[in-house]
Amino acid sequence: MVHIRNIALPDFPLLLAPMEDVSDPPFRAVCKQGGADLMYTEFISSEGLIRAAAKSRQKLDVFDYERPIGIQLFGSDVETMGECARISTEAGPDLIDINYGCPVKQVACRGAGAALLRDIPKMVEMTAAVVRNTHLPVTVKTRLGWDDSTKNVEDVAERLQDIGIEALTVHGRTRVQMYKGEADWDLIGRIKNNPRIKIPIFGNGDIDSPQKAVEYKNRYGVDGVMIGRAAIGYPWIFREVKHYAATGQLMPPPTVEERVQACRMHFEKSLEWKGPRAGVFEMRRHYAQYFRGLEGARQWRTRLVDSNDPLEIHAIMDEIIAAEPMLVG
Repeated sequence: MVHIRNIALPDFPLLLAPMEDVSDPPFRAVCKQGGADLMYTEFISSEGLIRAAAKSRQKLDVFDYERPIGIQLFGSDVETMGECARISTEAGPDLIDINYGCPVKQVACRGAGAALLRDIPKMVEMTAAVVRNTHLPVTVKTRLGWDDSTKNVEDVAERLQDIGIEALTVHGRTRVQMYKGEADWDLIGRIKNNPRIKIPIFGNGDIDSPQKAVEYKNRYGVDGVMIGRAAIGYPWIFREVKHYAATGQLMPPPTVEERVQACRMHFEKSLEWKGPRAGVFEMRRHYAQYFRGLEGARQWRTRLVDSNDPLEIHAIMDEIIAAEPMLVG
């Protein structure tokens, strides 16, 4: 088993990536059912928590059926991050994660996320402040470095382990790469095989199939993988990876009924957590992914997006099951 202090995970655990405007409780619910072993909240602004901003506070919501669950924080001020670790601990997660990997301008250009890869002493100081202000395990997610000339994640891994983090996830791109190009896992493998590193090392980037997940496990020796974009509208990726790792065989794709059931569960959780108006509106971004590849998918998506009535949306989903559309792509 893989352990993050008292959190026992299965061999080669599968982690759900924290994705802004995606990894909310409704989405996490379907991914948990799909087989995710460890999940994280959307990343939460430390400044937003300190100001008690409603959106940031709502992101602290965690539920028992999600466990183990981590709250992920980002920020640019050391003291603020320490205080937010204390606030987040009171919300009852199983661990606190620090985001040193987000590449978007709104985060990095404010000195947070991946920007800390250009100031390792501050990163170390900030991490120490978070560790001091919680009794929970602290983990970190980061990137290879800021750009190709500053791939400093090996040094980062050692220094953060020395001050108390208990697991590290590395996305195999630099900040400058954003999400373009192919993720480079060689450096992730070197960190895992560094004899000084004792904490679990999880790899992230381009895991979009069971074959690739198992190949990277065997090639780089990572303790587990984090899956992000491949799980959007396809929570079955987790069970498919587990099945392939155990048997060497690919599972058949989810049936139409399974797709509808997962989409319906996501929709119902969205209504519960966000309320009927926001729940209907924010679910619209997910329909295309759930029904991607089905015959007539565009027609179904258009009808679902155009409706504001939860009962009508449920009825449309019933129609999709009854129509038994073929998987065409």
